[in-house]
Amino acid sequence: MAIKDRMSGNEAVSYAIRQINPDVMPAFPITPSTEIPQMVSNYIANGEMDTEFIPVESEHSSMSAAIGAQAAGARSLTATSSAGLALMWEELLLAASNRMPVVLALVNRTLSGPININCDHSDGMGARDTGWIQIYAENNQEAYDNFIQAYPIAEHQDVHLPVMVCQDGFITSHAVENIELLEDNVVKEFVGEYEPQEYLLNPGKPVAVGPYAASNYVMEAKKNQAQAMERAKAVILETAQNFRKISGRGVGLFEEYRSADADYIMLIMGSAAGTAKQAVDDLRKQGKKVGVVKLRVFRPFPAEELAEALKHCKAAAIMDRCESYNGNGGPLGCEVDAGLFRKKVMIRTVNYIYGLGGRDFTVQEVYAVFAELEGADRDGAEVPQFQYVGLRK
Repeated sequence: MAIKDRMSGNEAVSYAIRQINPDVMPAFPITPSTEIPQMVSNYIANGEMDTEFIPVESEHSSMSAAIGAQAAGARSLTATSSAGLALMWEELLLAASNRMPVVLALVNRTLSGPININCDHSDGMGARDTGWIQIYAENNQEAYDNFIQAYPIAEHQDVHLPVMVCQDGFITSHAVENIELLEDNVVKEFVGEYEPQEYLLNPGKPVAVGPYAASNYVMEAKKNQAQAMERAKAVILETAQNFRKISGRGVGLFEEYRSADADYIMLIMGSAAGTAKQAVDDLRKQGKKVGVVKLRVFRPFPAEELAEALKHCKAAAIMDRCESYNGNGGPLGCEVDAGLFRKKVMIRTVNYIYGLGGRDFTVQEVYAVFAELEGADRDGAEVPQFQYVGLRK
């Protein structure tokens, strides 16, 4: 039976961690993820879980300790944001290349500079090519649901890759919403026990973890890792289907919202999807055929699936909450356009940059984006690419 409650996103993730009761959690505080290790340590102190909590001296050390614990056969996790993730960079690559199914609660916050503690996706997008699966939440409920699904995905025999469970800093991490929680025994049964086949401290069967790889082995290791990432798509979908059976909720690689017959579609990630959905509902009442595709899984990137979802529309707005400084758009814009091109889906796309450093993204701005798409389609005019939505003049 569902348990109705009100929680912030950080509380929801911490509650999920308590229910899963992993073996080891090293952590170092950084805004806005600090509440997660704080709440988990409270659960441990109160005897509600028996996870080994390790306070460390930096985020680099927290990921190092999580990798070490995982290599020794323990289920491990940590939490961080922004510069904390950047300090982990080296270790992120080691976790993925050594096929450690670590789970990381990432509370998205802009990377400096200038120094800012609010949300954008520059931290997660900066780590997009480190070999981690990345799952983004729209709201507190999804942050909770995604975390429960993370271990079954990461630990699956066809995957064995680390997972970042991402939510927007302050917008979901600190705002309180109604939420439905699962019972402890249901979560424990769904996640199961971690039973690795190979690990460092397996008695009588020693293995080496992280040794030097000569040149004639590295490409094969990289290819195996890439194949595991590709296989993760099917595992993510299977896990979402299984989660739907116990919760009644579930989103696969992305969610399509009133987009089946839409002429104009907005593709977006994270909490701003809720704003876009509200605007779509408003515009639908005016007879506008608009819709939203909310991307849940950025890695592995569902290029073919998105091309199929977008191919029928006249134009699509691709929304990036990150500036990649490549002169050719944001990370999402570049990857979507590449996927559309390879599938020979030749629709009009416009890449917009929004919400950097926590800048508000409003329903009025969504109206304006859809109006611009419709006007360009009607008049045949070119729309400037890479516009900053809400930029002060």
